[in-house]
Amino acid sequence: MVKVTIDSIRVSLMSQYRVVILKDDTGDRYLPIWIGPPEADAITVELQNMEYSRPLTHDLLNAVIANMGGEVRRIEIHNLEEDVFFANIMIDLNGEEIAVDARPSDSIALAVRADVPIFVAQDVMDAASITPDENVELSSKPPETQADDEKLSLFKDFLDSLDMDDLEDQ
Repeated sequence: MVKVTIDSIRVSLMSQYRVVILKDDTGDRYLPIWIGPPEADAITVELQNMEYSRPLTHDLLNAVIANMGGEVRRIEIHNLEEDVFFANIMIDLNGEEIAVDARPSDSIALAVRADVPIFVAQDVMDAASITPDENVELSSKPPETQADDEKLSLFKDFLDSLDMDDLEDQ
């Protein structure tokens, strides 16, 4: 397992999705995971130490685990199948370790509240992480925007083909 930290949460201008960027603690690899706006907000609220008068869903989950005698120990993003990430919330309950299946976005939101580490399986990091270079933007686009990219590319090609000198002569 590779220990990661939350590097950033980015907003897609092309869709309603957000992407949480996890950074390998020992290297320059980044793991982008697409999440929904509510989960992104839940993570951001806690990272920015915003206070609410009543507990939010992930606060409630953390309190229920604690009130039942459990303790969240860590989050493990353990699998990737057909572009879907799978995670477990690892809970210590009376000396027994319990793995609770959860979405990575909810697991990360709980991790920031419980102040526990996040780990990613080595094979998941190998398959889905990126190592940016100077010319590559960290955030990638969700699959459903690829068709939009093709349309924009055609429009950009059209604009590039315009001869702006012809306009000045008129």
